[in-house]
Amino acid sequence: MRSLSVAFLCFALALTGCKKSRPPHTIGLALDVGGRGDQSFNDGALRGLEAMSAGLKYTARGYEPLPDADYNALLPADLRVKGLPHLGIPEPLVLSGKAQEDYEPNLQLLVDQGVELVVAVGFMMEPAVRAVASRDLSLVQQKVKPAPTMFLLLASPVLGNDKKPTTLSNVRAVVFREHEGSFLAGALAGLLTQTGKLGFVGGMQLPLIKKFEAGFRAGIRTVNPAIAKDVLVAYTGTFDDEKKGIEVGSDLYGRGCDIVFHAAGLDGLGVIKAAEKAGKLVIGVDSDQAHVAPKNVLTSMIKRVDLAVYGAVRDVTTGKFTTGDVVLGLAQDAVGLAPVGEQLVVAIPPEKRAAALAKVAALKLAIVNGKIVVPSNLEELEKFVPPAEAP
Repeated sequence: MRSLSVAFLCFALALTGCKKSRPPHTIGLALDVGGRGDQSFNDGALRGLEAMSAGLKYTARGYEPLPDADYNALLPADLRVKGLPHLGIPEPLVLSGKAQEDYEPNLQLLVDQGVELVVAVGFMMEPAVRAVASRDLSLVQQKVKPAPTMFLLLASPVLGNDKKPTTLSNVRAVVFREHEGSFLAGALAGLLTQTGKLGFVGGMQLPLIKKFEAGFRAGIRTVNPAIAKDVLVAYTGTFDDEKKGIEVGSDLYGRGCDIVFHAAGLDGLGVIKAAEKAGKLVIGVDSDQAHVAPKNVLTSMIKRVDLAVYGAVRDVTTGKFTTGDVVLGLAQDAVGLAPVGEQLVVAIPPEKRAAALAKVAALKLAIVNGKIVVPSNLEELEKFVPPAEAP
């Protein structure tokens, strides 16, 4: 009932054009069900908005200034060298959703609160973005509103009624080539496994998560084809159940896996806990998750959602915000691997680590140069044949 009531209120406000006045460049962000603290996709988006764009840290007392030293410590090395200044925006408005039915009311509420840009975190928000953004454009056409609110949709294109990608004139949709980064994760795991058993844990069985699985398995097939058919795959069915992640992860480690790659949102924190309990290795996702378990996180497949948010906010503040589709992959350094952990519970001889990382770097270059085309779904994976002269 709460969500329906909020939805009705927001819709009524939209129809009347009633909108709160906010300081210029106020940004709103709607979190996915994993929420704040997932150490992954949601937290990456928050880092791009709160720390990088606004220069703020979120505390139990609300927002507080983020000291420069803390900001520099927060940024990974590859971002520190970019010199990313804060953008001087006001305190953002951040809403959390507990279920998918919260998405549309939350997005509409941000519009009605008068924000200049609405950031929708995650592919599961696509239907809600399409509905709210389309309704907003309609109000502008009816002259109820003078100008549309802009949207940033992360990890999905806008889809039409035929489920095919389309565009809206007030939406920038950022799509990542997650399969390319996952390929490198699979290659590294295939080179470093000691048992010859590798695992993959996904959240919901959706096309986006299948991209991670397809890329991971293709990377293994490229460097260690003898074990590629024995990769163990499991899905938790959720993105917000850490206990489920522990359960599924523990099962894979119990069946002999020594390295497991997860793409499961908050559930992935459970997979990391399972790795700790088993004394095995895990590959994190979206953000560098090494700090969660330094002895067990081999690396993480990073997705630079923080830079995507920062770039959109920068464009808003400079009057250069454009809409349409943006595709980001290895060529744009938008996906890739975090540094391999130095405190791993499983000792990796220096020469083996160096050789594996050199191989992975060569594979990355081959992908960027088009010599390797990474499969983005399981159908393409079935047909994928590694090049005979793979680096």
